[in-house]
Amino acid sequence: MGIHVIKMPDIGEGIAEVELVGWHVKPGDSVAEDQPLADVMTDKATVEIPSSVAGTVISLGGKVGDVMAVGSELIRLEVAGEGNLKEGAAAAVARPAPGPAPARVPPPDEAAPPPRPAPAPAVHPAAPVPAASTPAPRAPGDKPIASPAVRGRAWELGIELRFVPGSGPGGRILQADLDAYLDRRGTPATTGARYVERHDEVQVQVIGLRRKIAQKMQEAKRRIPHFTYVEEIDVTELEALRAQLNERHGTARGRLTLLPLLARAIVLALRDFPQINARFDDDAGIVTRSGAVHLGVATQTDGGLMVPVLRHAEARDPWSTAAEILRLAEAARSGKAARDELTGSTITITSLGPLGGIVTTPVINYPEVAIVGVGRIVERPVIRGGQIVARRLMNLSSSFDHRVVDGADGARFVQAVRGLLECPALLFVE
Repeated sequence: MGIHVIKMPDIGEGIAEVELVGWHVKPGDSVAEDQPLADVMTDKATVEIPSSVAGTVISLGGKVGDVMAVGSELIRLEVAGEGNLKEGAAAAVARPAPGPAPARVPPPDEAAPPPRPAPAPAVHPAAPVPAASTPAPRAPGDKPIASPAVRGRAWELGIELRFVPGSGPGGRILQADLDAYLDRRGTPATTGARYVERHDEVQVQVIGLRRKIAQKMQEAKRRIPHFTYVEEIDVTELEALRAQLNERHGTARGRLTLLPLLARAIVLALRDFPQINARFDDDAGIVTRSGAVHLGVATQTDGGLMVPVLRHAEARDPWSTAAEILRLAEAARSGKAARDELTGSTITITSLGPLGGIVTTPVINYPEVAIVGVGRIVERPVIRGGQIVARRLMNLSSSFDHRVVDGADGARFVQAVRGLLECPALLFVE
């Protein structure tokens, strides 16, 4: 038998380090060739690292959340044959560490002093009151076990049972456990009160996608002087047109949401504002204006915010745009989006849908220079021609990089988008 070391592979594109975000195996597991070993993340893309050989896991080279350099040791396996580790190093790994020296056993005629009684443990005022046996902490997600009587009393006292350690069989919560919990945090002043102090804390490690988001947002706010421009858009005619298009073509072409129509308006408006469809390399002092509109679409996933890229939005009609946005969103939420589907955008659109609020201040997706934020649509009374009429209104909150985009140009761009959305027939006229 030998030892085989698998090192962190070169993911490509000049990447020097990756973050370890998940293990599929543990020491002692048997693995087959090509079996997934670990997940690593770089630039918001998760990559699965397979095993190049079959064997048994000896040790893991890092823990979840570690940032590991390409070429560093990822995992060690015991394999049939010689392996790829030198004999001396393999022997050093295989040799067990020396244990503690065995305790000396006195001869029968050597009298042993009587054992001293153990001192009583000091109880800190804030520490839990010890029971006959210390209950094991409940794992996250485990439901508390308790009798109806205990549950009824807990309800009357305003105690959430998930925070009460149980000392009964299988972690069952007893009446004595409720008493101990009350002693620790103080009995509520009024029986049946629901206003109870809580002292629980949860620490969440910032790793994986959440770490990437934090780094990206911090970098964007640190490097880019943002300015945000907000405008109200009357989308009454746009919504009427969308309803007609869905009624006429929805079955054959798919149903349209607001997003593909807004994407079309942005594409058309950018023709007159090329400085907004750009990326700014502030280290080199170069702004790259793009003829192609690669539209980033901010997408909320279970792991956090991701920005898949709708490539060449300028060459798509609304139905093609809608289908591609749906495909990218599903790929992002399922974790199957490829790296090139998550990079290379030239301008980003973000929408909170019904949670859109009145005004937002969206953060620019560095190194882009603009982002368009979509608010929710509301129906409000508006004066038109001296009459009060109901109209459907929506706010756009757009942020720009003030180093590249002047305030007047940012405002004119948003007004151009507004003009297209308020006269939606223009979206289909070249």
